[in-house]
Amino acid sequence: MASNLPAPVTDYRLWARVTRYAGCAGSGLDPDEWFPLSIEPATARHEAAAAIAVCTACPVRAQCLELSLRHWDIGQHGIWGGLVPADRARLRRLLSTGHGWRRGTTVAGSERIAAMSPVPRRAVEGVDVP
Repeated sequence: MASNLPAPVTDYRLWARVTRYAGCAGSGLDPDEWFPLSIEPATARHEAAAAIAVCTACPVRAQCLELSLRHWDIGQHGIWGGLVPADRARLRRLLSTGHGWRRGTTVAGSERIAAMSPVPRRAVEGVDVP
């Protein structure tokens, strides 16, 4: 039987925790509000402001962001961990090149991502992206 989960899934407990406690599940927002149309980060953030606001109080926000970075096949779309796709893509690039928070260094632009929220820094410490 085919599965809708990305393969291979090794983060069963993490997926279960996020799906159980995710604030987005009971938010009542239209699903389209979780998928900004613009690829320009500032415009996308504006388009998805209601969804991002839900993420702000979500108890599994950091884990959600972690899953989106680990499972990029689905994590590259929509809002995950309160970040728009362009911001997560930038964060993923920083992590995959060994720059940014993983090694305790910063590169131009990473401060802007860190300033968005204290959650991304905690979420990505020690995360290896494929």
